[in-house]
Amino acid sequence: MQHIRNFNGAFALFALLSLVPARAELTLSSAPRDSKENEEALYKPLVDLLSKAAGEKVTFRYGDNYLTYQSEMRKGNYDIVLDGPQFVSWRMAKLGHVPLVKFPGNLVFVAITKNNQDKIKDLKDLAGRTVCAFPSPNLATLTVLYEFSNPSRQPLVLEIQNFLDVYKGVKSGKCAGGILQAKLYQDLDKETKVARVLFTSKPLPNQAFSAGPRVTAEKRARIIQAMLSPEGAAATQKLREIYKVQALLPATVEEYQGLGKLLRDVWGFEL
Repeated sequence: MQHIRNFNGAFALFALLSLVPARAELTLSSAPRDSKENEEALYKPLVDLLSKAAGEKVTFRYGDNYLTYQSEMRKGNYDIVLDGPQFVSWRMAKLGHVPLVKFPGNLVFVAITKNNQDKIKDLKDLAGRTVCAFPSPNLATLTVLYEFSNPSRQPLVLEIQNFLDVYKGVKSGKCAGGILQAKLYQDLDKETKVARVLFTSKPLPNQAFSAGPRVTAEKRARIIQAMLSPEGAAATQKLREIYKVQALLPATVEEYQGLGKLLRDVWGFEL
């Protein structure tokens, strides 16, 4: 029996590694948000830091758009990745990734409607109605849509590119509901009080860097140490300024476990 267990364990490891393309260098990527030129310049200091810490060359691979980014991710073509907790968790379950460091704080989202929407009493009443929200697979949107178990009975997302316009869309009546960060909603509605909350999500961990199976445990430890060092703070300064993050913190497997379920209705990310 011991031989059988050893064989099964070795086979599972071989099967996982066989999914990861052989490359001469490690790759770093992140969810696309800017041009290739700007992204490469932004991550250049971090690439240099990671190369030194890992003891081998690390290159930044630009995702171009979400379709390309998600496709390359599913193929295991990214060794070190920064993005939201839903993707971190999915890579943990499907690609053998391990979280390294994270942005501090938790993320909480709300679904809101205008006070005079008397036909909308609770979240389920948004089914089939238009909500202003970021396009999927944005975490805020996924968190609310997950509450609707039947995809055919979900709200209809009118794609908005920032949370302020989500609130404005609800306020103006453009959308029956909206999905945005809880703290921002509180700030925006503090004076006007034109909206009410239909749903508040549980606190979710923030964005994190994760590393795949081509990054050994020893290299992961060195990378974590480097990213939490003063040199790491310097290398991530511009990145942290964009996300309004003062410092990085160690990330744990437990806090990201199971969040991949939020990608349930995103094609190619079934668990």
